[in-house]
Amino acid sequence: MIRFIVVFASLFGIVSIADASERPNVVFVAIDDLNDWVGCLGGHPQVQTPCIDRLAARGVNFTNAHCQAPICNPSRISMLLGKLPSTTGHYFLAPGFRDVDVTRDDVTLFQYFRSQGYRTESMGKVFHSGSDEASFDHVERSQGYRRAKGQTEKLRYRLPGSHPGWDWGEFPMADKDQRDHYTAAWAAKRIPELAEQEQPFCMAIGFHLPHVPIYATKKWFDMYPLATLQMPKSPADDLDDVPPIAVQLSLNPTAPRHQWMTETGEDKHAVQAYLASISFVDHLVGMVTDSIENAGLGDNTMVVLFSDHGFHLGEKNKWAKRSLWLRTTRVPLIISGPGFSKNQLCNSPVGLIDVYPTLVQACGLPMPDGLDGNSLVGLMKDTASPWDHPAICTFGPGNHSVQSRDYHYIRYQDGAEELYDHRTDKDELHNLIGDETLEPISARHRAWVPVDDAPMVPGSRGSDSPLYGESEGLLEAMNRNE
Repeated sequence: MIRFIVVFASLFGIVSIADASERPNVVFVAIDDLNDWVGCLGGHPQVQTPCIDRLAARGVNFTNAHCQAPICNPSRISMLLGKLPSTTGHYFLAPGFRDVDVTRDDVTLFQYFRSQGYRTESMGKVFHSGSDEASFDHVERSQGYRRAKGQTEKLRYRLPGSHPGWDWGEFPMADKDQRDHYTAAWAAKRIPELAEQEQPFCMAIGFHLPHVPIYATKKWFDMYPLATLQMPKSPADDLDDVPPIAVQLSLNPTAPRHQWMTETGEDKHAVQAYLASISFVDHLVGMVTDSIENAGLGDNTMVVLFSDHGFHLGEKNKWAKRSLWLRTTRVPLIISGPGFSKNQLCNSPVGLIDVYPTLVQACGLPMPDGLDGNSLVGLMKDTASPWDHPAICTFGPGNHSVQSRDYHYIRYQDGAEELYDHRTDKDELHNLIGDETLEPISARHRAWVPVDDAPMVPGSRGSDSPLYGESEGLLEAMNRNE
């Protein structure tokens, strides 16, 4: 076979990629609002995710992985720029990173791979506010429906004044008509086509579910009968030992109230819908991973599967995200690839912030300057390798979650704190911050809290919290890329 020498000119200069065909391909799978209700993470005892579980068996399952912000826009900006929210000032739903001077010219993960000779393509929700032209050679336009064609009323959450995006129930159309199915089908068709090229590729696809509206077809609902459905723990006094600022920060005017959900019985229907949509997305993940294997790319392709943040389904008497508790910060993160461990669990505290440098190193590319994360390559070769970094999640300046291997520490802008021991309290029901015997542990975690947080970027809105004033443009920011 003749190897072509390609020269790619970019803002990084002239890059020779004569050996590009030796580099692994990358398939990047983003799932929106998926918490740890995945079989290989054990987050819900009844969830059925065989395809994601098979992917975990092919690689490293990071069981203590966390997002860097508990809402879509800043989480994805942080991951794809490789910079913490406290570095950039992107904390909330808007603006986009290309809309402000501080990050306008920053280089995304995909943009960097493109500069190094990779063919980059995308479909679905990868960035929060549409796609990024500089990142991809080609973006496939989204197709299909998030709601049923012609649907004018919500299916179940019809409370007057409720946000139009909040709903759950059986999707009255075929799976193939859903937007996420179109994304998976496109990726499954495109992967073998890209395999025929000499140029390595980096494909990024994004699934919208289980983000609201949480719709799936009957076949997925039938997997989770209401009569035997197990509900998450939500004791009525769960918030009694948390500081007032924790409740205030996590208030969400668009989400249903826990009392209403339980009194109407809609909590069970919403949990059923969430589980059903997870199994549907799992099936779509299988379509993509099967395509990789069938194209003969299994031994030369990095696969990264992650969620941008978690989601409350009654825990802490709360629905949706936008908190610094474990239910929101913990996310699935599975990475498989040639030369790395298979079927391994890694409990080191890692973050989505670490994915950028990990893929750069794993693919043999020069490491860019200015990344806040740390490469996971060492852990992927040996999950027992030393790891001295915590996972930090931030929601607004001054509010930080610090996750170590065993403990979860939270500090708020007014100095209030929380501490949980995950060895005995994975549900975070007992705030231990007042226990003087644990003060050395609190102090160690306190030392990891970022200092001198960057100010909120101009035009920040959609904070969804009274701590930051009116949520100007909140509905627009939520609906921009539902």
